[in-house]
Amino acid sequence: MTFFKRLLYLLAGWGSVGLVYFSSDLLQGQGVILPETMIDRAIAYSDAAIWLYLSFFILIPYTYLVVSPARVRWLARAMAVSAVICGVVFLLYPTTLAYPPVGDGMGWSTQVLRMLQTMDSTQNCLPSLHGALTLLCAWALFERDRPIRSALAVLLTLGICYAIIALRRHVSIDLGAGLLVGLAGGALAKMRVSSADRRDISAEIAP
Repeated sequence: MTFFKRLLYLLAGWGSVGLVYFSSDLLQGQGVILPETMIDRAIAYSDAAIWLYLSFFILIPYTYLVVSPARVRWLARAMAVSAVICGVVFLLYPTTLAYPPVGDGMGWSTQVLRMLQTMDSTQNCLPSLHGALTLLCAWALFERDRPIRSALAVLLTLGICYAIIALRRHVSIDLGAGLLVGLAGGALAKMRVSSADRRDISAEIAP
């Protein structure tokens, strides 16, 4: 698969997520505030988690560029399916958080977090698309014959999930829901592959 074609799949998969995320933000009503759980209270808020959180934006294009063509096609479908599932929930049950105030410091972490807040939606919390897409990338990258890459993908996924809560961009309820959406989107995408891809996907994308 050529580099250009991989970029087209990236645009189709990730682009569909962006379209759903920002359009639903314009169409939905006032969000219900989600409560914190014991898990959330056990993880201290930290501006410094912004860097792990933002590594998500490197993980996605990296995954599209390095995995096999069959996995690229699967990943684009899985992201699109996950976006549709989340979009329906966003419109039917909009949610938000009681976001903690960002400190008035001038450190890099705090400044970048402020910038993120100006661009990001204050709603669309449940399910967490950040969590869903991170899981899908780890799924695509995981291969038994690439143990180092697989282990790093799992560790980064855990780190991003931690950062999502540490920054209070989501709470554990919507992160858990996002991970379930990722699993559902990945499974449904496997069912919709073409006959030409089915043999490769079956061998490569284990449950």
